[in-house]
Amino acid sequence: MSGATRKDSNYAVPEGVLGLKGPVEKPAPGTLPLRGDLAHMALAGTHLAAHYVIPHVHAVGTGGAGLRLNPRADAEVFAELAAGSRFELLDVAGEWVWGCPGPQGPSGWCRASDLAPAEDA
Repeated sequence: MSGATRKDSNYAVPEGVLGLKGPVEKPAPGTLPLRGDLAHMALAGTHLAAHYVIPHVHAVGTGGAGLRLNPRADAEVFAELAAGSRFELLDVAGEWVWGCPGPQGPSGWCRASDLAPAEDA
């Protein structure tokens, strides 16, 4: 993710011992930025995942972005992100990126080309 920046991110690894105190209801797909393999760092104290990610903050490009549950062109767009809005990138798979506007969601896949070009630091 060359050119990506975390300068606009306030997320850090939580201090102290992390643990869940009991069962947590699994959120619906596309809501919280949580998958079985990874989750947004802000969810570390409340949801279990194999890995927690501090997001790379980007802006949505001029054409906006459509979030999908799967990284495929034929997957239904369930949420639209406005041009210039915040996108917290958590994962990259080829031409697709998975992320969210913030830890409250929604979360999903969009094309990497839907994001604004990274500014030179």
